[in-house]
Amino acid sequence: MPELTPHPAMYYVYIIRSGKTGELYYGYTSDLTQRIKEHNSKQAYELVYYEAYKSSGDARNREIRLKQYAQALTALKSRLKESLK
Repeated sequence: MPELTPHPAMYYVYIIRSGKTGELYYGYTSDLTQRIKEHNSKQAYELVYYEAYKSSGDARNREIRLKQYAQALTALKSRLKESLK
């Protein structure tokens, strides 16, 4: 079995939920921790979900699909049913 080693530069697609309104926000970043801190400096957000990618292009394309294609977002929301309660 091959050894798994983390890639030094990862890119993240994430979903956060506003503590104030409950609305979901979708984004992409290379520094998930810092980006969540930036969001929380404006209002309280909860990290609901993230995906990690080795390629920034793959992460960006996934973010675009979630924002522009209802079917991709619907499928993800159905997988996260319990997490979104």
